[in-house]
Amino acid sequence: MERDKTMRVFVTGATGFIGTELVKELLAAGHQVRGLARSDASAQQLEAAGAEVQRGSLQDLASLRSGATGMDAVVNLAFNHDDMTKFAESGKEEREAIEALGSALEPGKLLVVTSGTGLAQGGPGHVRVESDPPANSDALPRQPEDVARSMGERGLRVAIVRLPQVHDTRKQGLVPYLTATARAKGVSAYVGDGANRWAAAPLPDVAHLYRLVVENSGPGVTVYNAVQEEGVSLQEIAETIGKGLGVPVVSLDREKGAEHFGWLGHFAALDMPASSEWTRKALGWDPTGPGLIEDLSRMDYAQE
Repeated sequence: MERDKTMRVFVTGATGFIGTELVKELLAAGHQVRGLARSDASAQQLEAAGAEVQRGSLQDLASLRSGATGMDAVVNLAFNHDDMTKFAESGKEEREAIEALGSALEPGKLLVVTSGTGLAQGGPGHVRVESDPPANSDALPRQPEDVARSMGERGLRVAIVRLPQVHDTRKQGLVPYLTATARAKGVSAYVGDGANRWAAAPLPDVAHLYRLVVENSGPGVTVYNAVQEEGVSLQEIAETIGKGLGVPVVSLDREKGAEHFGWLGHFAALDMPASSEWTRKALGWDPTGPGLIEDLSRMDYAQE
């Protein structure tokens, strides 16, 4: 696929898990990158990588508008994961940030918004695809796609990247919360028969996908699924965690699972496999990294 011209790209979450890899990808491809930094350490990391620094935060809407001004593309990767008991509040902050970023872009420029494969409609057994509409549920207060689509109505090009469990040997999407619960409670648990599945993709491949999206997204609103593995069962995830921690693996019914996992209970029982067949064809994306279980097996469980 022919690459777009050199672009000026503003990245929020630029020193986070995915953002750090994406900044490297963009710079190596010759793009000019401006990254959002909310601390001196983040600013220093961006400067060392060769990126321009925009001081601010997801809650500082003026800093977001300033960072997006004059850019060819904006990639919003930032989301407040610091306190997941405030998930609804974080979702509201995310929607306000997307609107602020989009309001600073000129018509025809690109806004890339991060969503999740689990935020698409689909019941048990349904493999989520790019054409599936976003889910609207009180149980899923994070709903970035509606505001992203409204930016498309204002004349922006909009790309929505739906993430699965993005992993390496340090982090794995929602999986670290399962690991932390297993460490704290002395058992690695799954709900029911554990046959429900989570889609997954390795970190380097996901960062590469974002670069392809920046370079190749066309007019209108386009949805991409950043999926390598269609679905990994929660039983297999729990068994791998249990082996790593040296704790028993147990099955819990839905009621006990909700009590055991707390806020994570809803997600621990979800079956949310996803396909990236269309994304791969559209962008020529061919993920080649290790699978989720391989990364979980190689993780250092001695470090909390």
